[in-house]
Amino acid sequence: MPGHKLYPRATVKKIVKAHSNCSVSKNADVMIFLDYMLFMQNLVKEASIEAKKGGERGITARSVKKVTADSLAKFKG
Repeated sequence: MPGHKLYPRATVKKIVKAHSNCSVSKNADVMIFLDYMLFMQNLVKEASIEAKKGGERGITARSVKKVTADSLAKFKG
């Protein structure tokens, strides 16, 4: 699908600008989105591992909560 956007770039830029009180460069929103996607991928992977260790059939809120702090620490800049 040419021209199909994964996320609204203008909205991401407005949110970042509002929270940081700084201007956002041309492609900073793309890097923010990609970093977010990597974080989510890592969170799901780690939660899946934790769920299997706990004998659960799938990912649950409990398994996500257990790995959230470690995943956030990996992505802290």
